[in-house]
Amino acid sequence: MSVVPALIINPIRAEFLALLPQREDRHPLGCHNPRIPDAVVFDKLVLALVCGMGYERVADASCSATTLRRRRDEWIAAGVLRHLTLAVLRAYDQMVGLGLEKLAADGCIAKSPSDGDCAGRSPVDRGKQGIKRSQLTDDCGIPVVTVPAGANVRDHTLLPETLDEFEVLTRELDHVPDRYELSLDSGYDYQPVRADLAERGITGKITARGTKTPIQTDGRWVVERTNSWMNNFGKLRRNTERRRPCIEFYLALATAIITVRSLIRRAWYTHRWDYRPRTPRIR
Repeated sequence: MSVVPALIINPIRAEFLALLPQREDRHPLGCHNPRIPDAVVFDKLVLALVCGMGYERVADASCSATTLRRRRDEWIAAGVLRHLTLAVLRAYDQMVGLGLEKLAADGCIAKSPSDGDCAGRSPVDRGKQGIKRSQLTDDCGIPVVTVPAGANVRDHTLLPETLDEFEVLTRELDHVPDRYELSLDSGYDYQPVRADLAERGITGKITARGTKTPIQTDGRWVVERTNSWMNNFGKLRRNTERRRPCIEFYLALATAIITVRSLIRRAWYTHRWDYRPRTPRIR
């Protein structure tokens, strides 16, 4: 039984398997041990993402921990998760519409006890190792871009890299607005940030430092909610991966799950399809 509802994970699994490159068996005598199906490995990695368990705990008689790591690295090298993220964002844009006119960005710190490429001393956890996610969302909280870094990296220094990733993404989407509006908290109230936004043609709504402004007033609450959605995944709430490509792999997989779940919830009011859930409240 999957840890993610079937109506969410089934279309993601089907799209993921369709994106996998054709594998060639180059063994001169043929493969003596049958290859474990990709669907089995995919479900195990989803279990690791949701529950935050190590590969040894996820592994069983159907799939070993070594196979999980090896297949994960194969898929990272093939760039499958990036194409999967683009596919789910395009599907959401076609059926519901991405609200890219009003964006929101913020940073979120989580634990990273295993150290690694994206770990640093956390300023909110007594100097323990932590990871920061620079999150960019649309006006409904769909995670558009997520950039990992060390917990000691300041939010405003991660914003240029986040916006660079967003510009690359907009070149591959079908519909993009002419102008953007970006809501930021007081952690981004610096002159280099304002100059960078002006150069990119983005209108910045930045809370001034020293003022207490409710997040409901300028649309920042959607990115806070998205950070909470991301923290529902055990692998993201307590990161145990050491290499950045592995971290980005699970971030992309979590983005796909959140986007498809939001798509079903929004489409529930406007569309009818087979196996439509009885309620839009999908966990």
